[in-house]
Amino acid sequence: MNYRKLGNTGLEISEVSFGTWAIGGAWGKTNDTVALKSLEYAIDQGVNFFDTADVYGDGHSEELLAKATKGKVDRIHIATKFCRQGDIFDPKNYSYEQVSRYCEDSLRKLNREAIDLYQIHCPATEILRDGSVFEVLDRLQSEGKIRHYGVSVETVEEGLICLENPNVKSLQIIFNMFRQKPLEALIPEAYKKGVGLLVRLPLASGLLTGKFTANHVFEENDHRRFNENGESFNVGETFAGLGFKKGVELADQLTWIAEGRNSMASAALRWILDHEEITCIIPGFKNIKQVQVNLTALETKSFSNEEKEKIRHFYHENVKDFIRGAY
Repeated sequence: MNYRKLGNTGLEISEVSFGTWAIGGAWGKTNDTVALKSLEYAIDQGVNFFDTADVYGDGHSEELLAKATKGKVDRIHIATKFCRQGDIFDPKNYSYEQVSRYCEDSLRKLNREAIDLYQIHCPATEILRDGSVFEVLDRLQSEGKIRHYGVSVETVEEGLICLENPNVKSLQIIFNMFRQKPLEALIPEAYKKGVGLLVRLPLASGLLTGKFTANHVFEENDHRRFNENGESFNVGETFAGLGFKKGVELADQLTWIAEGRNSMASAALRWILDHEEITCIIPGFKNIKQVQVNLTALETKSFSNEEKEKIRHFYHENVKDFIRGAY
């Protein structure tokens, strides 16, 4: 395993880490026994950082992480998130009293005394502009309930707003071959300011594995079925904002990235890790095989400058105009 510094927090985390939305729910059928074995396997491979949220399975993924990391609190770092249990547009949802309740609930489910990284979970842009929530997080930090805090953002604009606050230690962003806009301003600015960058949806909800055909049907409780067009939450969280059929069409045009590499998935992950500004990727998983596939990114051949330029050109000419929603 390779490790990178999480900004200026002093934490060193595995460059391939994992998100736990899929084992919590909303990605089709789950199996807790398999999930726990997968978490154990990842830890045995040197993974020391996991991302979760209080709404993943209504806290179920937090509870699974508590079981998997029992007795390993000092060496396994956990990031969780808050605010989406309430109205993300309501300032009261970010008051000290409310955020404290969210925090205490997560601490209980995680069975920890402090949260390593507490993240605002894709809040409304105006909440970030107002900035009062950061004062609340400063207070929780002073109380020892959280060690560091960051923000999971939907747009480049939101990320840049967060960077104006010196106590924001990390940004969680959507970044992959289909979502390259952060490279223009956000990623360089965050790196310059010593802010860690966690990359979610590195495989664009599975599109960049190359395993889907246009007629694939997802399970009813899989957000890739019920949120393709942003029916339940931000459209960018599903297929990176692309329509599914268009995403499959575009992915088919990128199969060349697997040539000389382990797989299309490992190549897509390697492309992200080739950016030194990125702290880690946090792909999801539901079984050991998926953990193994994601970890192959560590041994996958890096991209040449010529290949990187080809991918950049592909995004600008073929992809960006089809992404829906603000990003």
